[in-house]
Amino acid sequence: MKPLLIRLFILLVTPISVWAQTVQSLALEDCYTLARQNYPLIKQRSLIQKTRDFSVANAAKGYLPQLSVSGQATYQNQTVDFSETGLGAIVPPTVTLPKISKDQYKITGQIDQVIYDGGAIHYAQEARRTDADTQEQSLEVSLYALRGRVNQLFFGVALIDEQLKLANLRKADIQSGADKMQGALTNGTAFRSSLNELKAELIRADQLATELKAARRAYVTMLGALINQPLDDNTVFIKPQPVTLSSQINRPELSLYESQKRIVDIQEKQLRVAYRPKVSAFFQENYGRPTFNILNNSFDFFWIGGVRFNWALSSLYTTRKNDVQLLAISRQSIDVQRETFLFNTNLSLTQQRVEVQKYQELITQDNEIVDLRASVKNSANAQLQNGVITSHEYINKVNAENEARQNLLLHQIQWLQAQYTHNNTSGN
Repeated sequence: MKPLLIRLFILLVTPISVWAQTVQSLALEDCYTLARQNYPLIKQRSLIQKTRDFSVANAAKGYLPQLSVSGQATYQNQTVDFSETGLGAIVPPTVTLPKISKDQYKITGQIDQVIYDGGAIHYAQEARRTDADTQEQSLEVSLYALRGRVNQLFFGVALIDEQLKLANLRKADIQSGADKMQGALTNGTAFRSSLNELKAELIRADQLATELKAARRAYVTMLGALINQPLDDNTVFIKPQPVTLSSQINRPELSLYESQKRIVDIQEKQLRVAYRPKVSAFFQENYGRPTFNILNNSFDFFWIGGVRFNWALSSLYTTRKNDVQLLAISRQSIDVQRETFLFNTNLSLTQQRVEVQKYQELITQDNEIVDLRASVKNSANAQLQNGVITSHEYINKVNAENEARQNLLLHQIQWLQAQYTHNNTSGN
């Protein structure tokens, strides 16, 4: 008996749990987050970070000893001949003076160690990090543009949801009129054509609902693809709440411009580093002939070690001035781009604030119109029941009220969307 009860309980509970999984509640902020997480371009972030790590690590390897191997084989037309010098006259004939071969060979292994590079390696690392930061900020700019696309789709669904509610109210009004007309027809005080006109209007209301549901499905499908979530007709979209307008601009483009200026700052430091002296230690091991001992013409090992000093001064009077000017131009160019962006953004914000104010005024007027149209429709409903007006006239009154409510809903959604568009433009 108990196993049977358990099976019945599972059969009863399973459909409910499955149904609960298909109904999703979705807020606008959720869509922002999901769209960002699932946009293919977000994968670029990890690639930028890996590139930065490898590049910085490669630059840091400049502090390690640098090993190199080289070799050469040469033939020359003349070498030192001691027999042709004054030494040959005083050396007994029985003594053979050494000769240095004209064919000479040398294999060299050398180790160099940086002692002082003026900060070249350090700023090379900084340049890699700053370049990666700039790429990440550029990625943020691209990802931020997703918010505008999410707004269009989300508020599109919100508007259709309100239109569907209104369509149901309109259908209920027509159905009420049809029921009263049916009673009048039964009592012989109305014509069947009047009832048929109301029935036709009911079918038309169903057609409108079908069109709205199809449009909603299209919006939901596109939004689901954008956020990579399985959405359906049961998905509940939470209507956004009004927000406070903020004119302070916090767009990611501003961080991008700052990052670009940091690149120029690093390049300027690298330019100064290039004019500094460099000091390094070296050790060189050789094998070949002749060795450092020119009296020994056989193959042997020989080595040398020491400290090397280098200071390239020619750039101080050749390219330095132009290089400094080029960096100044780059910095000015970034400032111009930033100023242009702020100018255009402020223009957009001004226009959008006017839009928000416009919809506020329209909503106030819409509420007055809806109250008046509803009063007229309610009177028409009673007049239809008493046969004072025709069904066609009643439908006109219903449609007039419906149009007023449609305008109110449209302006309410547009008012909300204008607020979110404004704050999206300002980056808040």
